[in-house]
Amino acid sequence: MGNFGALNWSIVAIYLAGNLALGFALSRRIKSAEDYQLGTRMTPWWAIGISVIATYVSALSFLGGPAWAYGDGMAALAIHINYPLVIFVVVVVFLPFFYNSGVASIYDYLERRFGVASRTVISALFLLTQTITSASILTATAIVITFATGMDVRFSIVLMTVVVLGYTMLGGMNAVIWTDVLQGIILFVGAGIVLWNVLDATAPLQSALGALAAEGKLNPIDTSLDFSIAPTVWAGVFAMTLYHITVYGANQMMVQRALAARTIGDAKKSYLMMGYAAFFIYFLFFFIGALLYVHFDGRPFDQPNAIILLFAQSLAIPGLLGVLAAAVLSASMSSLSSAFNSLATASVSDFYQRFVRRSAPPGHNLIVARIFTVFWGLVAIPIAFGFINSGGSILEQLTKVSSYFVGAKLAMFGLGFFSKHTSERGLLIGVAAGFFSLFVVVNGLPFAGIPPISVAWPWYVVIGGAVNIVVSWGASVLLDGFKSEWHEQTVPGQLKKFRDQGIPEKKDGWFMAPGKVDAICWGLPVFFLLTIAFLVVFERFGAAGS
Repeated sequence: MGNFGALNWSIVAIYLAGNLALGFALSRRIKSAEDYQLGTRMTPWWAIGISVIATYVSALSFLGGPAWAYGDGMAALAIHINYPLVIFVVVVVFLPFFYNSGVASIYDYLERRFGVASRTVISALFLLTQTITSASILTATAIVITFATGMDVRFSIVLMTVVVLGYTMLGGMNAVIWTDVLQGIILFVGAGIVLWNVLDATAPLQSALGALAAEGKLNPIDTSLDFSIAPTVWAGVFAMTLYHITVYGANQMMVQRALAARTIGDAKKSYLMMGYAAFFIYFLFFFIGALLYVHFDGRPFDQPNAIILLFAQSLAIPGLLGVLAAAVLSASMSSLSSAFNSLATASVSDFYQRFVRRSAPPGHNLIVARIFTVFWGLVAIPIAFGFINSGGSILEQLTKVSSYFVGAKLAMFGLGFFSKHTSERGLLIGVAAGFFSLFVVVNGLPFAGIPPISVAWPWYVVIGGAVNIVVSWGASVLLDGFKSEWHEQTVPGQLKKFRDQGIPEKKDGWFMAPGKVDAICWGLPVFFLLTIAFLVVFERFGAAGS
């Protein structure tokens, strides 16, 4: 792409050094494994909220969002319109269970509800899928950084991993959250600079929107009932709501930072920030990509994920490429630091302390947690190397593979919260049935003459989850019979416990009991309806200029 230049290199170097310095400064607060996993529980809610946002907005979103919109227009935004509904469910149901337990691993809940086998299975799934996802983020980012700077792609992967491991291993969750704040600021400053300049380059806006409408790329609300198409409003509102509930509610990497909050109110507020901010974030990324389509007249690129950097280069603003390269690194490193810390937490809490050494001094478990952090970083590197020559389709394929596991996670937690009769034996049979059903849907059974079914990947969670739930419930009743009482770790069981033991349902104005809706949460479904209305008006406004 050209000479990156000394100024841009200096900006990137200062950014990387700043992250390491912040991790070192925060390392002095870490005295135990609990401090490493959950911080010192003194982090303000807004910092945790920014961390939640920055963690999910990886380089795959910062780079892939504009690239996706460049090819398919605003239709892909339908996948991300569900966040207000998602956060509503997670805040009302999931967070109270996990926060009240006081443990570092959310999978501890499944052991309390069903048994150790359930906890072990889902934690193992998390370790597998999160390591692969982390490797894909490393590769996607390294390829683009290499494209911009000329740095060897393998060296980029190793350098990013070493820096992330450095500040994560030193400062634990405190470092993860506060570096996420720094990275989030850089990320959105970079995106804002790009938006400002692309608006200027494609002005007037009405004409740009008209050009997009004429090309069929200004269609955020696709009401098609074709289930083979991924970005429809039905997939976004129904299937992807279930998908993202699992991502935000049943994912150790996402929930762990909320468990580091001082109070359950702070934990809920940190998630509510994402509920209101996510739409604007993804609208920003996709809108940039759509406008870049107008600016570049829709011409194809060998490396579409680098389209933002190509645009920045065309502006010839000193230091801008360095800022955007730092923003790309920020998007990835915020996700990677969270991933490595949560992988270490699950390894220690769900396996080492459970099966190897139940009782150990805090200092011992802290050392083990840091060792596991390095271990998972090192495991991710060769996997990332393997993705280098796989082409752009590896990211789409990865999403499809991840979708296999979402239904199982959703069913396990959903049945735990709301089923009276599901037992562990039935649950595990259901998990196996869910995986098998998805395999048949996606691949068919050629030896039996059963062809695959053309279904877009967002619907995998619906298919796998539905089979999982039905089989789990039926197998539980057949093997273990009906239960006369609700388990204490179900929503009805928790509400009964609060009533019978006289435990206040609220603390500091926030519900501790699961299933109870705080007044502020009702704003989320209202906000969801407003975003739908906005997108309808936005599409019509653009069509008027065509």
